Amino acid sequence: MQKEKLRAIRKQKGYTQQQIADIIATDVSNYSRKESGDVRIFRDEWEKISRFLDLPMEEIYEDDEAKTIIQNPVFNDSPGSYAMGNVTHFNNEMSLAIIKNLQEYIELLKDEVKRLKEGKK
Repeated sequence: MQKEKLRAIRKQKGYTQQQIADIIATDVSNYSRKESGDVRIFRDEWEKISRFLDLPMEEIYEDDEAKTIIQNPVFNDSPGSYAMGNVTHFNNEMSLAIIKNLQEYIELLKDEVKRLKEGKK
């Protein structure tokens, strides 16, 4: 779910995505994914953004919709392990946080590999 209120207020106040990314200690591409709804904005990030924009959090906050994160995960592929197929919803917030963190880290690694490959040309 796109964060339309956040995007509109950010633009109205004249701030760039880079400036907001700096506030929540992330890179601009990850912040862009957060604003577009592809990556979750956590409560502490909402709080930092609202302080930076000098607005109550309620004026910018928009809830995230639950969505499929991964398909067919294998958490332990050792013999005798039990893996549930086609996991589409996690109720455990800690699991979501871990997966989000890993997804963001993978994106950062992909960006770094791309940057390194471009530097060798």
